Parts: sequence; C-alpha cells; structure tokens
Amino acid sequence: MLSRPNMKLALSLAATGALVHAGPCDIYASGNTPCVAAHSTTRALYNSYNGPLYQISRASDGKTTDILPVSAGGVANSGAQDSFCANTTCLITILYDQSGRSNHLTQAPPGGAASGTEAGGFDQLASAIGAPVTLNGKKVYGVFVHPGTGYRIKQGSGVATGDQPEGMYAVLDGTHYNDACCFDYGNAETSNLDTGNGHMEAIYYGTNTIWGTGAGPGPWLMADLENGLFSGANIKNNPADPTITDRFFTSIVKGQPNQWALRGANAASGGLSTYYNGKRPNADGYNPMSKEGSILLGIGGDNSNGAQGTFYEGVMTSGFPSDATENAVQANIVAAKYTTTSLSSGPAFNSGSTITIRATTPGYNTRYLSHSGSTVNTQVVTSSSSTAAQNAAKWTVRAPLASQATGCFSFESVDSPGSFLRHFNFVLQVQGNDGSKQFAEDSTFCGQSGLNGQGNTIRAWGYPTRFFRHFNNAGYVARNGGPQNYDTTNSFNNDASFVIGSGF
Repeated sequence: MLSRPNMKLALSLAATGALVHAGPCDIYASGNTPCVAAHSTTRALYNSYNGPLYQISRASDGKTTDILPVSAGGVANSGAQDSFCANTTCLITILYDQSGRSNHLTQAPPGGAASGTEAGGFDQLASAIGAPVTLNGKKVYGVFVHPGTGYRIKQGSGVATGDQPEGMYAVLDGTHYNDACCFDYGNAETSNLDTGNGHMEAIYYGTNTIWGTGAGPGPWLMADLENGLFSGANIKNNPADPTITDRFFTSIVKGQPNQWALRGANAASGGLSTYYNGKRPNADGYNPMSKEGSILLGIGGDNSNGAQGTFYEGVMTSGFPSDATENAVQANIVAAKYTTTSLSSGPAFNSGSTITIRATTPGYNTRYLSHSGSTVNTQVVTSSSSTAAQNAAKWTVRAPLASQATGCFSFESVDSPGSFLRHFNFVLQVQGNDGSKQFAEDSTFCGQSGLNGQGNTIRAWGYPTRFFRHFNNAGYVARNGGPQNYDTTNSFNNDASFVIGSGF
C-alpha cells in the first residue's frame, strides 16, 4: 500500500495521465524538485523526451551520429549504433542533457591532479560497446569508464552553487569499481582544481579508503564533498553504510544547509534504504558548503582519473528531493527492468575447448598467437612444428576470471596450466593466476565479429576501447588510434582480427 506522501505523488501524476509512463524527471518535477541535468545512454528520462541521448564517433572516418530513443520516453535505439559502428570502433563523445538546459557532458580537460592521454591533456572517451544491458528486454549500452576516462561540463546551468539545495541519483554497475580516486557523478569545481573543502557534492562509488569507509570491505556509496569521501557525519566511518553487492545499484546523494543524505537500493528490485541522513561532516569547510556548479562523470573534481565504474543513467535536481519523490523514482527504475546480457557477440567461444588464434593480416596469416615464457608474440606454426611449438600456441577457453563479465572468457595456456593470457601496461603476457581482482580483470576478454570480416576481434573487458592486436609480431591490447605506436590506425582492422581454430 502507498504511504500518504507516495499516494499524493501518484495521484498528482495520475491527474496528468502520466502515472504509468512518467519518467524520473517527470516525477522529480511533480515533487517540486525539477531536474536541471539528466544524462542517460539507455533511455529517455522524461516521458515526452525524443531528442538525442548521446553522440558517438567512429574510427573509420571520424564521423559522428546521435543516438535517440526509439520513441518518445523510450529506450535508446541501439540498432542505430550497431549499424553506424559496423566493422569499426566507436567512442561516446557526448552525453546529452535531456533537461533542456544544455548541461551536456563532453571529454574532460586536464586538471590539477592529472592530465589525460589525449590531445591537449584531455581524458579518454568511453567505448560505445563496453557495457551492454537490456531494459525491458531491449538491448542498450551504458558508459563503461576505465581508468583515464572522464566527462565534464565546466559550468552547469541551474546547478546548485554555494549552500543551495540539490539532489542527484545515478544507476551504476555495482560490480565494476576499484580503489582509485574517484568514480563520481555530480557537482564539482569549475576550474578543474581542488579549491577546498565543501566545493563538491557528488556521488562516489568504489573501495577507496583514504578518507572514509562504510561497513565491510566495500564497495560503498559515499559522497565526494572535496578533500574527503564521506559516508556520514563521522569523517572516517559510518557502519550503517553497507557494502554493495547488487549488479545494478541506485545511488542517491542530496544536500541542503547543514543536512545531507545517502540512500541506495538494488536498481532491479525493492525500495530505497537510507544509509545516512543528518548534519554535514564534522570537519571544517562543509557547513556551509561552497558548491561551484560544474558537472562531472568518472573523475574527481581535480580530474583525478584513476577510477573505474559503469554509468547507465543519472540526474541532478534543483532543491532537496523528498524521500517520497525518490521512492517513486526508484519504482520507475525498477520498472525499467535493467538486466544483464552477454558482453560478447560474433562467433562463439566454447568454454573448455582448446583453440588456436591465427592472424589474418595479409602476409602474416600463417602466424599464431604464441608465447615464450611470459612474452606473447606471433609465431609461424604448422602441423610439422614441434609439439612444444604447437602447445605454446594453444589456449584453453575458460569461464571469465572476472565473473561479472557475462559471456566473456579467459585463456589458459595449454603448456603452462594455471597461467593465463593477461594484459599488463597494455602488453599481452602469460602469467600465473595470483587470485587478485586485478589479475582477474586483466585476464578477462570479450569477443565480437572480426573487424575485417574474418573470425573474431577480442577486446579487453576492463578496457573495452582496446583489442588483441599483433604489431611487429608482438601481442598488445591496442586502441584504434592512440598515443602508442601499437595504437596506429594503419592496418588496425586486419591486425585486430583473428581466426579461431582447434589445432594445426
């Protein structure tokens, strides 16, 4: 049964004929805390919105296109993306603001903590295919942020400044995180510099323990308020802030003069829980706040860009939303039915099978991905080669060591059982499994149809802008255009396409 505040909100929406179809921002508006920014690559966040959700660019010719919902208020048209990106690679260049305030998120510039690897010190852009999911059975794509990726708008329109009230939510992948600073979405500095305590108010998700923590080992939802990640009034720990285990997670931060709150929920079922609601942290500079009104995604306020995470949708509001409004938004998110789908496509890899991986580049198509000790390279191998040479170029397909990577796989060396193909500093290596989270992620790969029309192209799960590539007969996970010599666009589609066989 609806509580009285929820019933009032529902009746208000019903009066406009929008109860069933109201989007999150329609719900916030009915609660008198309208969205001032609304970002999503998965769906429209207003019932009537039919404009662009995000822009992608493709490597083959540098052209861009906007991805729209299939209908007003609907899910993203992933088919348009798949057609546009066929036989090439694509990046997400803009996350459009659906609120009408033009708070679009674009490639983040350098900041006080870090410069990116791209021209002018800008951060990297996210792969357009790194985070496929389904909404109500329809495939869409999220924003997979690997370390070095970041988006920002310098000065938002209508975004809270000073101690003004605001709210925000984001739907995230609860299994994709690390302990670096800082996977954020929210309000930050306009200068890309750390300008002091209280100059940010953003959702943070991860296992960073430098400032604050919650209960258990993490990951946790916390608030990045600048020079601190906070889970409550105590600057170090809030035992009521739980470790999150949900695959899809609704994260909420909201603040007003000398009050702020953390709330969260499984984005696929159930209602919100309040992890903290009370006074500002017991440290100097946070009461009153000094928010500046920039918006960022995937980075800290000073462009600290070592974090990782996945973003599906999120908004920022004017005013401090009521719990009842947020509860209705959570019900809307659950009704969207976020579910996982395979991260792989193209010719299938069968777990337990023994395979060979042959290059398709003209003039090199008798060479196979092989190894000598930890070094991975390509070697000419035939049925006349020694047993040792053949076994060095054979791999056993295993379930992904990063178990959350649905449909992906890991490759165990046939001649060195317990050792796997992994990337380290983007160089392919064969190393023994040390059981760490980092090793599991670096040893997990996902497949798709070969970029040159032959066989498979194999991408790194943790860096989906990077793919198996042979370059000067050495093995890398390479980008289709980037700062390293092995990232060259010349012959990329050929060098990153391999035929999977069963022997010699």
